[in-house]
Amino acid sequence: MQRAVLKLCCGISYPHVRSMAGLQRAALAAFGQEISVRLQSRGQMSHPAWSPSRWTRHQEEEKTDPAEQRTAALADEDVFYLRRGEEALNEALEIVESKDGWKPEMAENGDVIYSKVLMGNRKVFRLEAELDASPEELHDILFVRVEEMHEWNPNIRRIRVLKHVGRNTMVTHEVSAETAGNLIGQRDFLSVRYSSKSESRVYMGGAATQFESLPPQPGFVRAEDGPTCIILQPLQDHPDRTRFIWLLNMDVKGWLPQSLVNKALPRAQADFTKHLRLHLTAQNPEHRR
Repeated sequence: MQRAVLKLCCGISYPHVRSMAGLQRAALAAFGQEISVRLQSRGQMSHPAWSPSRWTRHQEEEKTDPAEQRTAALADEDVFYLRRGEEALNEALEIVESKDGWKPEMAENGDVIYSKVLMGNRKVFRLEAELDASPEELHDILFVRVEEMHEWNPNIRRIRVLKHVGRNTMVTHEVSAETAGNLIGQRDFLSVRYSSKSESRVYMGGAATQFESLPPQPGFVRAEDGPTCIILQPLQDHPDRTRFIWLLNMDVKGWLPQSLVNKALPRAQADFTKHLRLHLTAQNPEHRR
C-alpha cells in the first residue's frame, strides 16, 4: 500500500498527472495518514511542518497561473523528500527492532556491534554504545550541525546541505576522505536526512536519493545508504548520558569483494564513535567516557 501510494505522489511531478488535483490530494492524504499512524504507534510526534489537511488546503487554494504552478511543483518535490525521509526512518526502525537474526560482530571500548543478513544477502550492522552527552546535544552535533562533521571526523572530507525541507528534513551531499587504511576507498553519497523527536527519544533516519542538479560526480563512486537510522535515548537516572544505537545499511557500489566490505563497515562504525567521543571531550572536558 505504502509503495503504491508513494508512486502516485512521485508521479505528480509529471505535467499530465499534476492536473489531476483530486487524485493528487487523495494520494497524499492517504499516504500521510498511514505514516502518522505508524509514527504515533512508536510514540513519535507528528511532523509539525506538514499534514494531509494542510496540504489539501494548499491545493484547494492553488490557481492555474504559471508562476503558481512552478511553486506547486517545488512543493511536490519537498513532499517527496519529506516522505522519503519518513519512510526510510520507519523501515530502518523495523530492522533495528526486529529480534531475530542478530549476531555479535565485534566489541570495542564497551561498544558492541551486531550484524544481520537481510533479503538479497545484504549485511547490516547495529552499533550500541553509551555516550556522555544528552540526546539533544548529540542531535545538534549529528543533525543540526552536520556540515561541521568533517572538522572532527577525519574520515569525512565534507558534507554540504543542498536543500532544507522544514526543520526536520534535508538533502545532503557527503564526500568521504582519502585516508590511509581506508579499505573501501573514496565515495560520495546523496541522501535525505530526517529527524523526529518523542518525549524520551530522538530519531534520525536517512536513505539515498536523487537531486537533479547533482548527478554522479567524475572521480567518485556514488554509494547508497539506507534505510538507516540513529536512536538517541537518555539513560535512566542519567539524562545527561545517552544510549546510542546506530543502524548502518550501505551499498558501497564498485567492484569490491563483499567479504572486504563486511569487514570495513563495522570498523567504520567503531572509528566514527571513537571520533565522536573525542569531539565531545574537546567540547566539554567533563565528557570522559
